[in-house]
Amino acid sequence: MIERRSILIHGLGLTLRRLPAFLWTYIFNLTLALVFSIGLHLQLSSILNHSLASQRLISGFDLGTVAETVMHLTEGPTGAANAAASHASIPAYLLLYFLLVPGTLFCYQTATPARLGTLLQQGLLHFWRFFRITLLALVVAAIILVPLIALQNLWATHIDTYHVGRPAFLLTLAGYLPIFLAASLIRLYFDLVEVYTVQLGQYLRPNGKSDRRVRRTLLPALRTLRHNLARAWLTFLFLTLAGAAAVVFTARIAMHTLAQPRVWPMFLLAQSGLFLMLFTRFWQRGAETSLVLQNPIPSPNVQDTYSLPPKHPDWTPDIPPSSHPADLPRNHTPMSDRTTASNHVEMIYTMDPLNPIYPAPLSPDDQFAPPLFDPIPVKASDPIPNPEPAPPSLDEPDPGVFHHDPVKPPR
Repeated sequence: MIERRSILIHGLGLTLRRLPAFLWTYIFNLTLALVFSIGLHLQLSSILNHSLASQRLISGFDLGTVAETVMHLTEGPTGAANAAASHASIPAYLLLYFLLVPGTLFCYQTATPARLGTLLQQGLLHFWRFFRITLLALVVAAIILVPLIALQNLWATHIDTYHVGRPAFLLTLAGYLPIFLAASLIRLYFDLVEVYTVQLGQYLRPNGKSDRRVRRTLLPALRTLRHNLARAWLTFLFLTLAGAAAVVFTARIAMHTLAQPRVWPMFLLAQSGLFLMLFTRFWQRGAETSLVLQNPIPSPNVQDTYSLPPKHPDWTPDIPPSSHPADLPRNHTPMSDRTTASNHVEMIYTMDPLNPIYPAPLSPDDQFAPPLFDPIPVKASDPIPNPEPAPPSLDEPDPGVFHHDPVKPPR
């Protein structure tokens, strides 16, 4: 029986033991952010470098100036190009996701070190499987969330009609709560599908390739989520809120440090919040992997995994004759412990009267029968033993045999 353990603590242990996977993901995310922000930096420079209104962003932080700047970002000759570059960041992020996440889950489930080569190799192996899972997740999310979003819009219209101020804000947030809970449950389910997909890929099919059937993971993921709904969902929500709280806390402090002559402290503060949020996401992956390891997918049966050749009803073992003791059947193996290296004795088989060198062939009924007698050890220099014993050699004749006194008859 598999031990039931805390998925929160065990997931943290998995994340820390495979920390390079998280670090590589953070490095690639930071690189993508810097690359795709170059166009935004050039566009902001073209707007603010020769404007006195930029002083409101240097000596202070004016939200009106920021809003007006954002409105003019698409103007100018570089606006369309920068907009296209910003949209290109989404496929780049998805490509990074499809390459690094499968390798991370594989390293979580096995003892494989989280090297970059391993992550990319497993990502290429599972690329199309995760692509199909993403498409399926989008379809399911659209079916479930679109009606909820429509109901929330009706709820927001009702609030705008009858409520104002803080009560209206709180009621609007309450309308978003069902959408958030439904989206988190869908995300948790398809996270389990991804973990089970990586676990199923470690099985081999009859053709020798890994099992790539994503449909076989849908039911086990649903069963695991249904049996562990409370602890799995609460762990997922706790880590999600913890990551969001880290971002909100660092963003609030960054807002108070804006319009400072030094920009790098604010950059480090914002990156620390994003770092913590990404770490909680990998922690979620570790907790989900721990849950899957405690509820593994049923292994495929023998008929589905291995193809064994059928046995013919008239099949009998083919035992070729051999002169080497190691090639002979088990019931004819010589007793090697009876021989020593000092006398250089080899075992010669004399079971077949017509051929004393090789053993007699076995019939199918006698192949598992015990041997009738042990082989006869003889010296290697005398291949055929002498059936008659050698005469005894004496030093001198027995005096009692050749010299004896005859018995005298009685008188």
